[in-house]
Amino acid sequence: MERYDGWVDEGYGAVADAFARNFSDFPELGAATTVFVDGHKVVELWGGVADEATGRRWRQDTAVPVFSCAKGLVALCVHLLAQQGSLDLDAPVSTYWPEFGRHGKEDITCRSVLGHRAGLAALDASPSFEEIAAWTPVVTALEEQKPLWEPGTAYEYHGHVFGFLLGEVIRRITGLTPGAYFRRAVAEPLGLRAWIGLPEAEWEARARLVEAEGRPGMPGPEHLLTRIVTMNGSLVFPGLDGPRGWNDPALLAMELPGAGAVASASGLAGVYAAAVTGIDGGERLLSTDTVSGLVRELSSGPSWIGLDMGVRWGSGVLLDSASFRPLLGPRSFGSDGAGGQFAFGDDTHGVGFAYVANRMVGHGDDRANRLITAVRSCLGA
Repeated sequence: MERYDGWVDEGYGAVADAFARNFSDFPELGAATTVFVDGHKVVELWGGVADEATGRRWRQDTAVPVFSCAKGLVALCVHLLAQQGSLDLDAPVSTYWPEFGRHGKEDITCRSVLGHRAGLAALDASPSFEEIAAWTPVVTALEEQKPLWEPGTAYEYHGHVFGFLLGEVIRRITGLTPGAYFRRAVAEPLGLRAWIGLPEAEWEARARLVEAEGRPGMPGPEHLLTRIVTMNGSLVFPGLDGPRGWNDPALLAMELPGAGAVASASGLAGVYAAAVTGIDGGERLLSTDTVSGLVRELSSGPSWIGLDMGVRWGSGVLLDSASFRPLLGPRSFGSDGAGGQFAFGDDTHGVGFAYVANRMVGHGDDRANRLITAVRSCLGA
């Protein structure tokens, strides 16, 4: 297997074994995993290659695009604002964003968006790349959009709309875009390497994504899932090395709060550790009551288009699911990203976990699940 670096505390050797096996059993290129327990780091492992073209090695602080793990960061910000009393999750979005409340969207709440139940999985409009980067044109398109179904009666993955819709609520309340608010409220005070909108100073050190051979492509351009993940073709997916692909700084630099996070394993795990326990004696970000509301199931079973992958959604986060993402128990919550990235927290077990990699394996990717299984065994959970 590839040489790897790092350390594990006594009792967590099973995680190191699983990390090593991932390099043997999958076409792993570069990867890292971090685990916090009760606010203290007990696992920090990294290995492999960050840039296949140059052979540059993965480092402890290497950051990589983690796609929809961004949704967990946005959800954390929304719940922080709610916990502070600045936002009522069950009030209409139009309470904070009046122009949104028309065309059948008058009663849509932030909680329905968090549960992917707002009927706004995709836009009718097709904003250009430049318009997406400019933010306001997408906001205007959301104001003019009519729901695809009666809000609250069904769910379907809201992809990029999730981030822009909740991100605009964050902006209306705080005056900051979601990436800027996340950095100010969470990442910078805690020194965490996680961003929605990668700074130019970080471009050269990031890991570059690669695709595994035989990874299945997207359905046709008119299919709803393709429209969701590409914003009607304005973004490419997976599309890595072409212009405006997911290795292009032009894409990584813009705020795509539904799918554009870049983070190190330690930074991403640190977000969840801070949320559920605090880090190194610091105050936890989310109260027990906030987590109780966050992990209440809002959506599961067949989606609006009839897919049932075993996914269970709480308020903006994935929940423990035996068939899709087995975690540690009913108070586990997290977010995943295309190609295998995953992070979660659990305040019962005091865990903050993240796994990141630059090889996008796709179907049959069990890398993160294997590591979570090892964590579970170490905790006796």
